Amino acid sequence: MKSILSIGHAAYDITISVDDYPKENLKYRVDNKVECGGGPASNAAYLTAKWGLKTYFAGVVGDDLYGHKIEEEFKNIGVDTTYLQKNSEYSTTNSFILANRKNGSRTIFSYRPSMMKMENIDFNIEPKLIIVDGQEPEISKKAFEQFPNAIKVIDAGRDKPEVIELCHMVDYVACSKDFAENVTNIKINYTYTNSIVEAYKKLKEMFNTNIIITLEDKGCVYENNGNIKIMPSIKVKSVDSTGAGDIFHGGLAYALASDFDIEKAVKYANIAGALSVEKVGGRFSIPDLKDVEEKYEQYK
Repeated sequence: MKSILSIGHAAYDITISVDDYPKENLKYRVDNKVECGGGPASNAAYLTAKWGLKTYFAGVVGDDLYGHKIEEEFKNIGVDTTYLQKNSEYSTTNSFILANRKNGSRTIFSYRPSMMKMENIDFNIEPKLIIVDGQEPEISKKAFEQFPNAIKVIDAGRDKPEVIELCHMVDYVACSKDFAENVTNIKINYTYTNSIVEAYKKLKEMFNTNIIITLEDKGCVYENNGNIKIMPSIKVKSVDSTGAGDIFHGGLAYALASDFDIEKAVKYANIAGALSVEKVGGRFSIPDLKDVEEKYEQYK
């Protein structure tokens, strides 16, 4: 059975829906609160397990209420938690999210202890694909070295030195628009497509590997047979964009592990990320595989 190893950040999200960004020094009563696990690598793991692939998650949480809730969510969906470390020296990462119902944007306040990281670990598996988010760089490098034949993917959301180092070690750099702009010093302008091509080419030159740049609601840019192409997103009504990028990367990991060609892989990822913004809460908004397959048949 194809298996996936997802390494990195695990958090517990608390999302509140609002009709507008709040003003300072006022009290608000809200009518909606959603709680669930979150984090780029952990959301990707949740998706690939939900879609039927054997999935392992490696990361660290506190040995506390939120850490146990994350572990329970993983087990309920089928993620193998053998490599999930619970450390009583830390508090589980929390993200507090304001989701704007008017435009679907989200504002995130995250807390993670600065010294929080995994202890050394030995993997006793043979994953077909490894996806990392840069949160655990040393463990990620160890996995890359231990499994040289695995497909290696990074969800590059932050332009930190350890993330950039990992980008030189993978088969696919799947990065955000912000990452692309910060690393290349090229401002992406959707009305000036040359800016997208220039940023793409510079990332390709820097990392010498497959590049995919997510372009928010515009879709993503990728390369196929030497041609740089934009895969447009599908039309959806956005209510909360939390986790959309994570879900894109989870969908991409599923597709690559399933031996899809690049066109089909990015389309699956695009559809998954787009459908997710129609619901509040990152993990709760992960679509069912059948819904993605139905949309794919409509748009292929």
